Formats: sequence, structure tokens, C-alpha cells
Amino acid sequence: MEFDLDPPHGVGSLRLGMGVDGTRAALSVFGEVSGSLATGLWVHRRGGVSINPGFSPSGRLDAIELHGSPEQEFDVVRYRDVDVFGLPALDVAERLRRHTTVRVEPDDEACFTAPDLVLAFWRPFAADDDPEDWPGYHVNSVLLAAPGYYDTPAEAARRQAAADLR
Repeated sequence: MEFDLDPPHGVGSLRLGMGVDGTRAALSVFGEVSGSLATGLWVHRRGGVSINPGFSPSGRLDAIELHGSPEQEFDVVRYRDVDVFGLPALDVAERLRRHTTVRVEPDDEACFTAPDLVLAFWRPFAADDDPEDWPGYHVNSVLLAAPGYYDTPAEAARRQAAADLR
């Protein structure tokens, strides 16, 4: 199955802003849903991708995290022309730069973000020179989140004030 990251909307039938019941129903399209709201909902696909939705305090879907590896057989996660789990992490970052700003997180060089898209890419450590060490050579998870997901309280207040003016 192909999963197309579509910021700021979602992934496939999972749309940011959905309620818990709608999210659970949309998630079930991808496979058997396990877990609970308290422990976290998950779908672990035989094709290789695992999906974990995140909810705001108001019970709305505000983040979708996908986990994978370059060894998965059937599932592909893409943002435009970028195969998130199939390409080396440095290639993912370079190809993303064709579309948007990408920055390496200052406190974790293994993580990089596309802040304008609210996409975050993670691997447990940076091993950019050893393809055999895939957990550090490739992206292991990508988070697609709603605008404002990373806002500080002051930024959230400014975002809300700007929305109120519209």
C-alpha cells in the first residue's frame, strides 16, 4: 500500500481534526486497530508500516506518526517524490529541500524537520556512512502534525488571536 503524506490534511483516510471515533474508523481501513485511547491506538501492517495517531486534549486528531524500515516489503510512505523509508535519511532531507525548508534539529542531529509542512523525521542515531546500519542510515519514523502542534503557549496565543481576526 502507498501512503501519501498530505500536510496539513493527513494521510489517506486519516484527516487531521477528526474525532476519536472517526479516527478509529479511518485507521481500520489500514488494518486491525489495537490499543486504546489511554495507551495509544496502533495499526501494525504486515506490509511494514505501523501507524499511531495522536490526539489533542480536546480529542481531535492532531498528529499521525508512521514507522517503517527500508526492509519493508509492500508499504511505501511518500511525500511527493520522496520515499521516506526507502531512501537514506540524507537523501530524504536533500529531496525535501526541493520543496520546502529542512532543518536538522539542534539538540538531536538524527532528527530533521520540515517546519513549514509540520513534518518531523526521526532515526535513533545518525550513521550516515554505513548503509548496513539501517536504523541510523534511514528514517525510522515520520510525524505529520497539524499547524501549531509545536507551538509554545505564546505562539499558540498569537495563532489564536490571528484566527480570531479572520
